[in-house]
Amino acid sequence: MTQSIQFSSGLQLAPFVISSGLLRRSWNVISSQHEGIVSNVGEGLSWKVYKEPDTAVTIIAFEATPEYSSHLQPDLVLSSELKEKKNFLHFNFLCSKVNPVFSFNSTAVSLFCENYQKLDQLKSEINISNASTTKLIITGHALGGSVASLFTVSLLNSIGSGNNRPLCITFGSPLVGDKTLQQAISRSSNWKSCFLHVVSHKDPLPRLFVTDSTSAYMPFGTFLLCSDASSTCFENPDSTMELLMAFSSIHAQNEGFQSAEYGNIVKNLNLKALHKDFITKSEDLTYPADSLASCISLQLRALGLTHHMQQQLQNIDINSLETNMKKQEEGFIKQRRIVFDPSKKLNQIKENMAQLEWYKKETKNKGIGYYDSYKNMNSPWDNDVVQFHKKLKNYWEKMVGEVEVKPQTEGAAFRKRWLFGGTTYRRMVEPLAIAQYYKDGGEDYVTKERSKHFKQLEEWLKESNGKDLESTSKKNVEAILTIDSCFWAHVEEALRSCKELKAAKEKEEELKKLVEFEEYVYKLLKNYAVSPEIFLEKSSFMFWWMEYKGIKGTSYSSPLVSFMNIAANRDQYTLGAYDFP
Repeated sequence: MTQSIQFSSGLQLAPFVISSGLLRRSWNVISSQHEGIVSNVGEGLSWKVYKEPDTAVTIIAFEATPEYSSHLQPDLVLSSELKEKKNFLHFNFLCSKVNPVFSFNSTAVSLFCENYQKLDQLKSEINISNASTTKLIITGHALGGSVASLFTVSLLNSIGSGNNRPLCITFGSPLVGDKTLQQAISRSSNWKSCFLHVVSHKDPLPRLFVTDSTSAYMPFGTFLLCSDASSTCFENPDSTMELLMAFSSIHAQNEGFQSAEYGNIVKNLNLKALHKDFITKSEDLTYPADSLASCISLQLRALGLTHHMQQQLQNIDINSLETNMKKQEEGFIKQRRIVFDPSKKLNQIKENMAQLEWYKKETKNKGIGYYDSYKNMNSPWDNDVVQFHKKLKNYWEKMVGEVEVKPQTEGAAFRKRWLFGGTTYRRMVEPLAIAQYYKDGGEDYVTKERSKHFKQLEEWLKESNGKDLESTSKKNVEAILTIDSCFWAHVEEALRSCKELKAAKEKEEELKKLVEFEEYVYKLLKNYAVSPEIFLEKSSFMFWWMEYKGIKGTSYSSPLVSFMNIAANRDQYTLGAYDFP
C-alpha cells in the first residue's frame, strides 16, 4: 500500500501573501503614511479610515492608547458574562448547541465594548453586506490588533459565502480568546480565512498569554511568523501554539522589541519576495526521510530554529519541537480530509433512497409493507436493505452532528437548505430502525432508543415552521410517507398493551393506552397523514386492529371502528376519495 505524500505549504504561502502588498498597504495606514486618512477617537481607542483612491478598498486601522496597552491583563471573560452583566449580545451569533459559551481577553473585549456605539456606527458606514464592490481591510498592531480582530468577528454575522469578506491583518497582537472561541470561528472556512496575524519571533506581546501547554488561550486564523531573515505561515492553531511557546523559551529576556519595527519587517520581507530570494537555502540541511518532516524542518529553519543553533537554544530541544510539529500537522491534515461535506455524497445518498423506494414498492406488492418485511427479514431483499439503511444513517448522523457545532446563523441556513431531504429521510428510514429494535425484543422505543439525530431533524422541522412538509395531498395518497416517523413504534406499543390485557395485567392502564392510540390513529387518518400501507393484509397495524376488535367486542363504537369496519372506506382512503365526517 503506497503511503500518501504530505506537505506543509507555509513556505510557499508566506511569499505569496507578502508579495500581494496587503501587509505594506495595511502598515502604511497604521503609520499614517497617506493623505486623506480620517482619524476617529474613542474611549482608550482610536481608528483611522482610509479609502484608497482609484480602488474599492477601504482600510480601517485600530490603535489602543498607551494607558490601556500598558495594563493588558491575561484574564478571560465568558461570553455569557458579557450577555448577563453588560447586556452585550453582539457575539451571540457565534454560539452553537455544542459550543454555547466562549471567552475573550478581558482588556481587549472591555475596550471593544466601551467603544461599541461608535464602532456600530462605523459598521453602518462601511456596510459591507450591501456594498458588493467594497473590499475591506481591518488592521492594527499590538492591542489595537486585538480590537481589529474583535471588530472583524462582529462583522462575520453579516457576511455570506461570496468573495466580499473583510480581511483582518494584525501585527504583533496578543491572542484574544480561548479554544472555544477558536473552534466557533474555525467551524466556518469563510470565517477563519478572514484573519491573518503577523508575528515577529522577537516580539513578546503575541506570546504574552502563552506560558505553557496548559494555556487557556488559542489562536485562530493564519499566522505569518517572521524571523530577521525569512518567514513562514501556519494555519493549524496547535502548530502556532508550539511555535509561540518555543519563541517564549528562546526570547524570554528579549523585552526591547518595539511594535514599530513591524514597518521594517514588512519592508524587508517585501523586498525579498519581490527579488525571489525568499525560500530558505538548504544545501547544508540534512533532509528527514519523509516530505512532511522536511517541510517542517525548512519552516523551523526559516524562523532560526535549527540543529546548528542548538547550543544557543538552551531552553528548547529542536528534535522534540520537530516531532511535536509533525504530529500536530499530521492531525491537522487528517482533520481537513475528513471534514464532512454533505453535498459531496449527495448523489450516493439519492441512490440509496431510490433503492428504499423500490423496496417499499416491491414489499407493498407482496401485501406486507416495507416496515414488516424489514422486521421479519424473510427475503434476500431485506438483507440488502440493511446496507442502505446503515449508509443513510451514517450520513445523516454526521450531517446533524456537523450542523450542531456550527455557529447559530450558519447552522440555521444549513438546516433550511437540507430540511426537505432530512425530513424525507427520517420518515422513510426511522421505521427501519424501529423494526430492528422491536425485532430484537426492545420496548418503549421513543423513550429508550430513539436516536438523537432523528429527534434533532424533527425539532428542526418544528423550528422552521415547515407547514408544506407537515401537509399531505389527497391526490397522491399512495406516495405518502407517514408524517409521524415514530408511528410504527406506537403500533408496537399498542400490540404490547393488547398482550398485557390478555395476560390480565394492569387492565385499566393498558385500556387507556389503547384508546389513546386509537384516537391518535384516527387523527392521522383524518389529516391523510398516514400511509395506506398500514391497511395491507400482513401489516402489524392490521394485526393490532384484529386484536383490538377482539378486546373491545362487537358492541364497541367509535369513529375509527366506523371507518375500519368497512373495507371500502380503506380503499377510498387509498385513492384519496374518502371524506371523513
